[in-house]
Amino acid sequence: MERDTLLSQVDPLLHMTLMKQAGMQIRCNAHARTGEKQAVLSLLALTLPLAIASDPSPLQDFCVGVNTPSDGVFVNGKFCKDPKLVTVDDFFMAGLQNARPVANVVGSNVTAVNVNNLPGLNTLGISLVRIDYGVNGQNPPHTHPRATEILYVGLGQLLVGFVTSNGDGNRMFTKTLNEGDVFVFPEGLIHFQFNVGRFPAVAFAALSSQNPGVVTIANSVFGSNPAIDPNVLARAFQLDPKFKRGIRTPLHGRLGAKPKSVGFVQTILEKGNMVVTFCSGEARVLASEVVKLIPLDGGQHVRLRKDVREPIT
Repeated sequence: MERDTLLSQVDPLLHMTLMKQAGMQIRCNAHARTGEKQAVLSLLALTLPLAIASDPSPLQDFCVGVNTPSDGVFVNGKFCKDPKLVTVDDFFMAGLQNARPVANVVGSNVTAVNVNNLPGLNTLGISLVRIDYGVNGQNPPHTHPRATEILYVGLGQLLVGFVTSNGDGNRMFTKTLNEGDVFVFPEGLIHFQFNVGRFPAVAFAALSSQNPGVVTIANSVFGSNPAIDPNVLARAFQLDPKFKRGIRTPLHGRLGAKPKSVGFVQTILEKGNMVVTFCSGEARVLASEVVKLIPLDGGQHVRLRKDVREPIT
């Protein structure tokens, strides 16, 4: 301030000239900073699409590359129908109001609505399932490798849950759901549903893929083709080596059952046979292998004959 006063007193013309130069310098600096910002934004605009771009998610387990189109018979998804030939029925499916039979080893039935039976879903990234559960029925632990699932309980009561990945410590999130409740299973995580009510249950689920895929853990581990080496499974599940043969054919009797084993009846099958849960897991049991039924807590427990042990293959 003192300098400006001194200059104005000495030479008003000089003072005015210096002030104009200072203002011009400020404006030049501001324009320079604006130019730098615009340059940065332009660079981001050019490079950001490259940074966030990725390959499309696969819609099947694998898609092996070929060198010539004549060798190719499959695409990631399905071929598109000529739009001029599309009809309303390509987007319609009926019958999900009908109950499905649940007379099987797990006591449930999954009815899928996906691109394979509703072609209008192609490229839309969504599908639907109806799940019927018998009493004590379950949708056993499984994963969807290509989809997140959101489940709605329409009838009955379900115990549901999912397990996080190894890096998260394999934590289990579980909840008992009643009619009208909704639950989400994150993509790729092992999850399950179990009917804990006294009556049959029904649920509907939407999945974020036209072909979400399903990997049932027990089927994949114990029913692979060809079979996984029993030595691998024995170590992975920390089983006694002398019971290794039993894990190859878990059809009748408990795996490595001890004499007088007791288990809880899950499902009654034809001819009095049944699916029974033991401490070591679930197995199909013949009526002839059972000594007696034991009423307990409103359910039925069975005691096996003392000679029923692991299956002989």
